[in-house]
Amino acid sequence: MTNPFAYARAADEQDAVRLAAAPGTAFLAGGTDFLQLWRAGLAAPSRVIDIGRLALDRIEVRDDVLVIGALARLADAAGHPSIRRELPGLAQALLASASPQVRNMATVGGNLMQRTRCVYFRGADFACNKRAPGSGCSAIEGENRQHAILGSSSACVATHPSDLAVALVALGASVRLRGASGERRVTLEDFFLLPDDTPERETVLLAGELLVAVEVPRAPRRSAYLKLRDRASFEFAVVSACVAAEVRDGRIATIRVAAGGVGTTPWRLKACEAALAGARPDDTTLCAASALAAEGARPLGGNGFKVELLQHTVHRLLADVLVTPTSP
Repeated sequence: MTNPFAYARAADEQDAVRLAAAPGTAFLAGGTDFLQLWRAGLAAPSRVIDIGRLALDRIEVRDDVLVIGALARLADAAGHPSIRRELPGLAQALLASASPQVRNMATVGGNLMQRTRCVYFRGADFACNKRAPGSGCSAIEGENRQHAILGSSSACVATHPSDLAVALVALGASVRLRGASGERRVTLEDFFLLPDDTPERETVLLAGELLVAVEVPRAPRRSAYLKLRDRASFEFAVVSACVAAEVRDGRIATIRVAAGGVGTTPWRLKACEAALAGARPDDTTLCAASALAAEGARPLGGNGFKVELLQHTVHRLLADVLVTPTSP
């Protein structure tokens, strides 16, 4: 039997933060991940705060930043004209997420906050340090084809599941967080935590803090997202990547590359970026940079293939974005 909880609907952001001050509180928006976790006994809040009707679903285009409310639906964000025109990599990542039916319900904030799809975390019969700290990690010596080769620890090798997060990291996005002490802004890259010895703590969110918006810098750059998976739809990434770059006078002026399906967080490929910065995007340069995509990787028994697959994925994206771009 699932655990019962008290329910309250927040009238506004301040009310949501006030209600969430009590220990054991969880926020509910689209519910596409939370309800699965609750039914499986992996989430057992004493009180659930419904934030689904808060005015946090707007997408605003400002002079220097595009602001996506945390409650914006994935489908609405994917179809927004400014996102499709200026941030094609973000639109592609959104369309690669889940199914059309889920995208019509799932929110941007909920997608970023979703828990890993590691079968050992979601299966209560296995040891998992995310679910039961100190119990061990069954994936390290178990079936680990889908698990991380970057950012793992002896306590956890689970991958982060969000396509959206990978694109946002590549685009240099930040999140706005609101809590009892006010509002703060954190880069999305710093929002997610490495597992280290505390894999149960996945983000820098404080107790009772609410993710209210994502801010994406507006810049004249090209971007694209590519996701490789075991079936064509409604599947999590085996390997994915997003590239965002600006080319001026035949040289790469700015470049950010992030990967998914390979890291315990959306993984920034800084070695690739360093090899490309200021260079001319010829094939020799792209090959040399993509060869660095898996720098620092620690493959497990069943996922060593991800090293080469990540390198090929990054090379294909770099060529698409830097050599034959299809978008501004």
